[in-house]
Amino acid sequence: MLVKLKRFDSDYGFEATNEAGKSLTLDAGPAIGGHGQGFSPMQAVLAAIGGCSGIDMISILKKQKQEITDFEMTVDGTREQGAVPSPFTAIHIVYHVKGNVDKEKAQRAADLSIEKYCSVSKMLEKSAKITYEVKVN
Repeated sequence: MLVKLKRFDSDYGFEATNEAGKSLTLDAGPAIGGHGQGFSPMQAVLAAIGGCSGIDMISILKKQKQEITDFEMTVDGTREQGAVPSPFTAIHIVYHVKGNVDKEKAQRAADLSIEKYCSVSKMLEKSAKITYEVKVN
């Protein structure tokens, strides 16, 4: 697995490109001299745990023949205040699942994702308490 990053401005803007040619824009916020033209690196980490777990959830629910019509998530991270570096100390995920989906199956899919399958959550759990909730319809 390889990701390349290329700076695109005279400050902190980067375009990250994966092996398939797909890109993600990263930048620092204006408070530290960036232009907010993309995700901050820490926002990208939250997106990564959301994407990883979301893929797991959908895969598990599809295997159980659950009919998902809409799937959204919010991922909220709390960082260690006044520290450098400032890692996440807590991450809370809310899954919003719509469709003909059994609530207990959705909860079990979330449990399996966070506790067993999601590689990103397994990395982050070493420094952050990860909590989650599932809302169906």
